[in-house]
Amino acid sequence: MQLTTGFWAFKTLAAAHELDLFSRLADTDGTTSAELAETLAIEERPAEMLLTGCAALGLLAKVGGRYRNSPLAEEFLVRGRPYYFGGWVEMLDRRLYPGWGRLTEAIRSNRPTTWDPERQQSLFDGEDPELLAVFWEAMHSLSTFTARVLGQAVDLSEARRLLDVGGGSGAFDIELCRRYPGLTATVYELPKVADIAAQKIKEAGLQDRVDTVSGDFFADAPLPEGYDTILLSMILHDWSEELGRAILQKCWAALPSGGRVIISELLVDDERTGPPPAALMSLNMLIETAGGRNYTPAEYGSWLGDLGFRDVSTVWFEAAGANGAVIGTKP
Repeated sequence: MQLTTGFWAFKTLAAAHELDLFSRLADTDGTTSAELAETLAIEERPAEMLLTGCAALGLLAKVGGRYRNSPLAEEFLVRGRPYYFGGWVEMLDRRLYPGWGRLTEAIRSNRPTTWDPERQQSLFDGEDPELLAVFWEAMHSLSTFTARVLGQAVDLSEARRLLDVGGGSGAFDIELCRRYPGLTATVYELPKVADIAAQKIKEAGLQDRVDTVSGDFFADAPLPEGYDTILLSMILHDWSEELGRAILQKCWAALPSGGRVIISELLVDDERTGPPPAALMSLNMLIETAGGRNYTPAEYGSWLGDLGFRDVSTVWFEAAGANGAVIGTKP
């Protein structure tokens, strides 16, 4: 029953978010089903059901007969809050939920279902600008939490210059530089995404320590040099083994002797039996990419070893977007 009804909980959350329930309740004394019905111009029956469902999921608490945001919802689901997670909810609801509804089709065809490879070069080409903005907001919130845990699990105290290849909105660089005062970082991204990162960096007040460089890690060669650490976070799972090895080859060429590459991902275990978040994210790559999947530490270790990286190790942790990092050092 838990497996078959798993989507019930998600759609309850997604509907409440779409109706802006949590932002409406922020910093108030709460609501009743009758009041919510009037506010949303709906019948009281569905209003009561929605409030009950959200309370059952721990998203709302009932105090003195009134429903209020739980601490979880107040911190993560209210628009404008520093760690607002609603972009991730919206992206899953609008983009991935329909794509997962066609999972059997993706399995049979070995093709993504969220975009058409015959019409687009990648999942971002021709995408609705509004939905693309939602995607990057989602990635920023997801990456913020993951970067914080990565910074605790992997010691970067000796690192001085970090190149974040495919660094998205710069969330990793912002969080890692906050944790390590001696670190500076560069987000290497496509021009439009680099602009998003620059704005996020400005909002964080870290322009003096984090910058952006526009580029394409496939079309442009080589990667920028002068960095002792290269980060690939939630990047390699987007691509086939052939393309993943090509990205790592460019990392090898850009790093000096003693430089490290850090691959942060949801890692599938070497036995390919789990864990569930990594295994299911791998299926997500089936509906989202033309050749990507989630790989094992042994696979990444083999790729790094073939390039000449040494002292390859895996550090395990638990975070929203990753469960470990595979690290290699260039001799």
